Parts: sequence; structure tokens; C-alpha cells
Amino acid sequence: MTQPIPDSLNAVLAAPDHHRVVLDNERVRVLDTRIAPGDRTPVHTHRWPAVLHVLSWSPFVRYGADGTVMVDSRTIPALQQPPNVLWSEPLEPHALENVGSVDLHILCIELKPL
Repeated sequence: MTQPIPDSLNAVLAAPDHHRVVLDNERVRVLDTRIAPGDRTPVHTHRWPAVLHVLSWSPFVRYGADGTVMVDSRTIPALQQPPNVLWSEPLEPHALENVGSVDLHILCIELKPL
């Protein structure tokens, strides 16, 4: 991340309807992330890199904090049928909208620095 991120944008605090803590210790934080069809999260961040285990996939659009489109998964060939496990670098403030017809359900294993 390029700038310090306020704690208020932490995914669990800023988007609690979409992120549930499953495990949190000094090494990892595991989030159960679920976004229903047509739903859009509030702006939030993920400050640590993460392994994403896809439980169910749906196309999505990721928006920057200013509302500009950062990623539209429908335009990325590799995400038409994504693998079961993905890597994610830390994410700047963003909102995510499920533009598909099923839940986007991901187990997010965030790796904290040692």
C-alpha cells in the first residue's frame, strides 16, 4: 500500500456484512467473505497479501474509492473459469460488486508480517 490506511477501512470494520473473521492471530487472519448477487460492499481495504480459496465464483466489478472501475472480471479471460485458489497482493481502498447470479464466496487467508 502506498499510504497508511485508516483502521476504519479494515474490511471487517468497514464491510462487516460481507466479511466474517474465522481465525485471527499474530500470523494470519482468515475471513469468510460472501457477496450476494447484485450486492456491493462499502469501500474497504485488505492490508495484507492473501491466499483466496474460492468456494463459489461469480463475476464482479472492483471499484476504486473514487468510484472508477479498477477491475471487471468479465473482461479477464483467466477469470472466466478461475482456479480454486488465487493469490492477492494487499488491496487499496475499493468496493466490490457481485454482477453475477450466485454468491461470490471466498475464504481469504491474509498473511501478516512476522
